[in-house]
Amino acid sequence: MKVVGITILRVGGDDPVPLSMACDLSSYGFFQRQGVKEMLTFFSKTFTKRTEPGQRQSITHESYVVHCYVRSDGLSGAVITDAEYPARVAFVLLTQLLDEFTTTLGDSWKSMEASTDSTPFPSLEDYLVKYQDPASADKVTKIQNDLDETTQILHKTIDSVLERGVKLDSLVEKSDDLSRQSKMFYKQAKKTNSCCVIS
Repeated sequence: MKVVGITILRVGGDDPVPLSMACDLSSYGFFQRQGVKEMLTFFSKTFTKRTEPGQRQSITHESYVVHCYVRSDGLSGAVITDAEYPARVAFVLLTQLLDEFTTTLGDSWKSMEASTDSTPFPSLEDYLVKYQDPASADKVTKIQNDLDETTQILHKTIDSVLERGVKLDSLVEKSDDLSRQSKMFYKQAKKTNSCCVIS
């Protein structure tokens, strides 16, 4: 699970305007990074443009998912992740990020110029690093992982109890066999001893 890029955009007019962007391109070769960054910007702009104000949507493209959120005031964000990344966590990231962006900059974002090379919003890099592990960044995901782990432990415990139950069943069968054999032995011993009664 990995967050590849986060973009904050202003929607309105012909094309969305990228205001701030952060990318983790460490898994790409040096000469590929610029091309990948341009593709991330293109995906962010294209899919944000096709998202209605007040809506959230996730669009899958090859092995990546672009999670878009456009607020009713025109501020929007896009998070590009791999296919395994939970959509709920991506939208939590976007909501928190856009709220912090408006808290920090106020309404000045409405007149900001396009910026993809520099990052005028330093917290964007922090969000990129923090949300690489969705379980540590999101409490609900962490709780869900803990529940899944507990469920696995319970299944193992139930399996071992059932396995013990099978072993107990075979012991009960063996004890029934022993009981029959011991009764037969007792009868045989009684017969054998009856011929030699000592008075």
